[in-house]
Amino acid sequence: QLQLVESGGGLVQPGGSLRLSCVASGLTLDDYVIGWFRQAPGKEREGVSCISIRGYNTYDADFVKGRFTSSRDNAKNTAYLQMNSLKPEDTAAYYCAAVRFTTVQAMCVNPQREYVWGQGTQVTVSS
Repeated sequence: QLQLVESGGGLVQPGGSLRLSCVASGLTLDDYVIGWFRQAPGKEREGVSCISIRGYNTYDADFVKGRFTSSRDNAKNTAYLQMNSLKPEDTAAYYCAAVRFTTVQAMCVNPQREYVWGQGTQVTVSS
């Protein structure tokens, strides 16, 4: 059974950077589309960036384009979210998820409970 564990969150000043990691265990990520999502208090979970199986295609939400980049290393069973130029409105719990047989856009735009989800890591952007 696939399990995901995120790490790399923390407190950062506006304009700073963080890199989140999502490590998989139980199964390999080779067959899974990987997505990064976030949820702020009182708001719905939203897709941030999703990356295809081989990493050739990504879908990035408009609010992170040019600032966040998702990547993956299937040999290490790990996915990453590089976050630059962070803003206070990026403050949220960030989750990675995995699912098979979907597209990066479908995964990000309409997240489903049925995805395999990690436990989340908190990102706080504040001075």
